[in-house]
Amino acid sequence: MKKILLMAVAAVMAISASAQETIKKVRVYKDGAVAYEEKYDAVDSIVFVDVEIPAVPEGALAGKFTINADGDQIQFSQGNLQATNNGGTWTWSFAEHQYDYIGNAAANTSINGNGTVSANGTVDLFGWSTAATTYGIHNRTSSSTYSGDFIDWGTNAISNGGNEANLWRTLTKDEWYYIFYTRTNAATLFGLGSVNGVNGTILLPDNWTLPAGATFEASTAHGLAVQDGYYYNENGDNFSHNTYTAEQWSAMEAAGAVFLPAAGDREGSNVYFVGSIGDYWSATPYGADYAYDLGFYSSGLDPRTYDRYGGFSVRLVR
Repeated sequence: MKKILLMAVAAVMAISASAQETIKKVRVYKDGAVAYEEKYDAVDSIVFVDVEIPAVPEGALAGKFTINADGDQIQFSQGNLQATNNGGTWTWSFAEHQYDYIGNAAANTSINGNGTVSANGTVDLFGWSTAATTYGIHNRTSSSTYSGDFIDWGTNAISNGGNEANLWRTLTKDEWYYIFYTRTNAATLFGLGSVNGVNGTILLPDNWTLPAGATFEASTAHGLAVQDGYYYNENGDNFSHNTYTAEQWSAMEAAGAVFLPAAGDREGSNVYFVGSIGDYWSATPYGADYAYDLGFYSSGLDPRTYDRYGGFSVRLVR
């Protein structure tokens, strides 16, 4: 936690000459600009207080990532998005660890309709979310079923992410691209590897400092290079570039590192490629039947398009 003291360079108050000391307006300046303004009929006093602000929002990781040329930054959630069904009610949460995933298990394999499952459990592979589906919790393999505008998973209250609606959102295609291709030193701030025995992609924040005793190798130092607009490695050994135990990863995570596990893909009620492919949805459509995602595997990494019915991972940001 860090303390932020609400301060003003100058506070200007229009005060009447009457005995009632009626204050019409309070205007607070900071660095020569109006930082706050409010109208009042009357006040007794003005008090400056210390306000406790969490250094890192609940459910977020510490690292900050620039997502556009304007310099806007985001923080990733602590783990992949999960929806748990209990008697027909869905609750939303983030995985406890970054390397956690459900894979080929209930409820990923027991989805039997729009927002319904044949067995209680947790879903973490979602079709593209639209009003026509329950946030992509559907077993139909026709993209037309997922027609319409995108409905962000972040509109839900995340139980271990502040537990309020609309705190989180999904990255756009351009924002995923900026992180991996465009931000300063982008090519050296990611690498593929494994964490706690789980294959995936490691992302480092803008202002990265390697923890004492830790190691990291950018995959671009091991043959991964941009070819025809996306990263490709003809050696096909991306997941061997970095290896961490759970304990070693704790130090990396505390320094702001993000890990996206290769959680596989779902088609209908079948899950494939667990441990060998990771696909993460963006908020950006591509025509009526497709949408963009970030995909990675042993020989490549690229933003690409896929049928909206694809059951992919979701990692929210704020």
